[in-house]
Amino acid sequence: MASPVGSHEEKAPLVSNALPHPQKPKDCTRDVYILSLSFLLIFLAYGAAQNLQSTLNTERNLGTISLGILYSSFTLFSLVSSLIVRVFGSNNALVLGTTGYWVFVAANLKPNWHTMVPASLYLGFSASIIWVGQGTYLTSTARDHARYWNLPEAAVIGHFNGIFWAIYALNQFVGNLLTFALLKNGQDGTTSNTTSLFTVFLCVISLGAILMCFMSQRSGNNMGDDEPSDTGVSAYSSLKSLFESLASALSDVRMLLVVPLITYSGLQQAFVWAEFTKHIVTPALGVSGVGIAMAVYGAFDGISSLTAGRLTSGLPSITSIVCVGGFVQAITFILLLLDISIASGRLNTLYLLFMASLLGIGDGVLNTQLNALLGMLFKHDTEGAFAQLKIWQSASIAMVFFLSPHVSLQEMLLIVITSLCLSFGSFLFLTLKVAKE
Repeated sequence: MASPVGSHEEKAPLVSNALPHPQKPKDCTRDVYILSLSFLLIFLAYGAAQNLQSTLNTERNLGTISLGILYSSFTLFSLVSSLIVRVFGSNNALVLGTTGYWVFVAANLKPNWHTMVPASLYLGFSASIIWVGQGTYLTSTARDHARYWNLPEAAVIGHFNGIFWAIYALNQFVGNLLTFALLKNGQDGTTSNTTSLFTVFLCVISLGAILMCFMSQRSGNNMGDDEPSDTGVSAYSSLKSLFESLASALSDVRMLLVVPLITYSGLQQAFVWAEFTKHIVTPALGVSGVGIAMAVYGAFDGISSLTAGRLTSGLPSITSIVCVGGFVQAITFILLLLDISIASGRLNTLYLLFMASLLGIGDGVLNTQLNALLGMLFKHDTEGAFAQLKIWQSASIAMVFFLSPHVSLQEMLLIVITSLCLSFGSFLFLTLKVAKE
C-alpha cells in the first residue's frame, strides 16, 4: 500500500523492516520463549476460567452471555488496537493487555451481572491489545532473527509460530489439570472450591505479567524505538494510517479469500469452549471432567502446533498441513453430529477424550498456519493483516456465545461444518491464485 502524502511519520508500521544490522548475530529465540511462557501463564488461568463459564455461571446464561459481550468488545476494539500498540510500543502494550485477564478472573470470585459485564467489556479491550502486540512482536522477532542469521524468513516465521503456539497451547493442559485437581475434591462448583481456584489463577496471571518485563525491546513506531509517542499529530497520523491499512488489507483479494478460514478458526474454538464442554463433556464426566477433557485438548493442541510449525516452509506446506487439520476436525464434527457413542463407563470416557484430542489437533494446525500465512502474504502490511485476523476471529467467537442459548447442539454442528466446507474451498482457491502469481 502506498504511503499517504505527507511526512514519514504518516506511516508508522508496527513491524520494522529496516533495523540496523548488528556487528554480531543475535539469537532472538530467548524472547520467543519468554513471550510464550508469559502467555502460557496468563492463558492457563484465563482459558480454564473461560471453559467453566457455561457450566458454573448458569443463572440467566450469565457465563455464555458475558463471553459473548467479551468477544463483541474484542471485535470492536480490534479496529483501533493497532494504533494503541503503535503509540505505547509492543512491549508496553503486552503488559497493559494482561490487566484485563486479571480483572476478568477476579470478577469470577463474585460472579453477577454487575461484575462480569464490565469485566468482559474491559477484557475485550485488553485482549485486542495483547494479541495484536503478540502478532507484531513475534513477527518482528522472527524477521530480526532471519536477518541476523541470513535464514529464509518464511521458515523462521513458521518455526517461531510453532514454538509459540505449542507452548501457548499447553495452557489448556496445565490450567485444566489444575481445575480438575481443585474441583474434584468435594462437590463440583462449590463456592470454597471455586474461590481457591480463581485465587490461584490471579497469582499465576500476575507472574506472567512480570515475566513479560524481561523481553527485549522491539522497534514499533515512527520514532525508531519502542517508546510511546505522545504528540497529537503523530496519533492523528497513526489513526489515519491505521484505517487506510485496514481498508487496504480488506480490499486485497488474498485477504478476502483467507477471511472465511479465519472465521472458521474462531467458530471451532468457541464450539469447544461453549458447546463441547457443556453438552458433551459435562453430562458424561461432570464439571471437574471439563478440566481433564480440556487438558487432553490442550496437550494435543500443543503437540500439533509444534509439529506444524517445524514443517512449515512456504505456501505448499501450509496448504498440506491445513488440509490435514481440516480433515481431522471434519471427521470429529460428523461423529458428534451423528451422535455416535459407545458403551458407558471408562470406554465412553476414553472416547470423549479421543474426540477432544482430535479437536485439539485441528486447532493447533489452524493457529500456527494462519499466523504464518498472514506473516508471509502481508509482510508490507502486517498490522492490518493481524488486525483483520482478530476482528473476524473474535466476531465469530462472539456469535457462537450469543447463539449458544438459543440453538441446539446439532444446529451448531451444522453451522460449524458448513463454515468448514466454505472456508476450505476459499483457502484452496487462494493457494491456486498465489501459486499462479
